Amino acid sequence: MTTAEAAEAVERDTVVVLPVGAFEQHGPAMPLATDTIRADALAERVAAALPDRVVIGPSLPVGISPHHLAFPGTVTLRPTTFITVLREYVDSLAGHGWRRILVITGHGGNNAALGVLAQDLVHDRPDLEFAWTPVTALAPQAVAELGVSEVHGHCGEAETAQMLHVAPQLVRRDLLAPGTARLDQLDPLARLARTAGQPTMALRYDRLSANGVLGDPRHVDAEDGRAIIDAATQRVVDFVTGWLAT
Repeated sequence: MTTAEAAEAVERDTVVVLPVGAFEQHGPAMPLATDTIRADALAERVAAALPDRVVIGPSLPVGISPHHLAFPGTVTLRPTTFITVLREYVDSLAGHGWRRILVITGHGGNNAALGVLAQDLVHDRPDLEFAWTPVTALAPQAVAELGVSEVHGHCGEAETAQMLHVAPQLVRRDLLAPGTARLDQLDPLARLARTAGQPTMALRYDRLSANGVLGDPRHVDAEDGRAIIDAATQRVVDFVTGWLAT
């Protein structure tokens, strides 16, 4: 978009979608930018479905990833830095007249900081409407249908399937390998931290998995990823449509 086109988009009362991700290890088979690639892909599909009502702002390609720093290539921001940068994105856009902003995060490590930013904006910018969402959590049924491992998540079945759909050329299929897939493969503290329905504890991923993978990504394909991305796209499109009607 040019600056003139941006001005026209403001006049149409569009929602700005900001994709945010991470630059961190994704096992032996997927790129460091996996989370940003997935967030960008979902943003593009939402914008294509609502071409006159949604515009895409700049991605934030590095997120909050200290738990992955044992693996080479990982780059992280501190939570305060992440919040500050994204807040300045939002303030800049609001200065031009946008009032509805949606963040799509491909990285779960950003979630807590996004919740903090949302509360800060409620306090400081009551003129704004700010929403955020992860990607995979929007499609629980599609993920369940993958037959995921007892322990699953980071660069496991769901993330790998999405990448096989949106960026298959970046997945080293010959290097796909299982990681930690069962609770009994974890030491006692890691097992406690990964058990649902208990207090949350942050652990480094090298304590959870020797290769950085949670689950077994070898048995998914691009159609599995399409089901997740399609379901997530529809959920966001429905939300934005209702939002614009308010």
